Amino acid sequence: MPHIETHFTGSETVRDIVIGMSDGLTVPFALAAGLTGAVVASGIIVTAGLAEIAAGSIAMGLGGYLAAKSEAEHYDSERLREQREVKEIPEEEKAEITRVFEEYGITEEESKIVVSALSRRPEEWIDFMMRFELGLEKPNPRRALTSALTIAGAYITGGFIPLGPYMLFSSIRTALWMSVVVTFLALIIFGYVKGRFTGVAPFRSAFQTVLIGGLAAITAFGLARLFS
Repeated sequence: MPHIETHFTGSETVRDIVIGMSDGLTVPFALAAGLTGAVVASGIIVTAGLAEIAAGSIAMGLGGYLAAKSEAEHYDSERLREQREVKEIPEEEKAEITRVFEEYGITEEESKIVVSALSRRPEEWIDFMMRFELGLEKPNPRRALTSALTIAGAYITGGFIPLGPYMLFSSIRTALWMSVVVTFLALIIFGYVKGRFTGVAPFRSAFQTVLIGGLAAITAFGLARLFS
């Protein structure tokens, strides 16, 4: 029976979801809690919360888009440089392949066959240098838009969780405690699932996520009460 290896390959998507969801849960929650501390009407809290979710999702999505674009541009510029070096200083590039193999304990004599084979395949040669010398993987050409939409969508999803009770209850005190409960549960679930996907101990990840979200809300609430 053939051995089939299974590896998680959606790290970029998970990273985008984590970025969007973690901020979406904590920032609107802290804002709503802070406004509650200032004894603001629930209607104002909802309006402010919706405005924050809209602005935050756009800003976070744009940030993800620009980060992915910069990553792609960096990859392209480094690839062009490797292409020039392969043509202009091939012997030095061959020596770099040998040095890469030496890091894995492979001697110069042992690597000669591979160096010779790669030198006859310019594109594969460049691919090798990009990955093993520079540590760069070719980005997905649709990565920028996908990243922007994923982060923004996760932010909106997370943002409506703490804001939802303020949309359902007219009493801001009731809404606050309901928001605390649902956000607390959401942070636990999100932190646990994030840990499962990222390889971190799930319960530790859940604790860290709850701690960060709780500190943000408590700080905002306390400052609002202090200056109200």
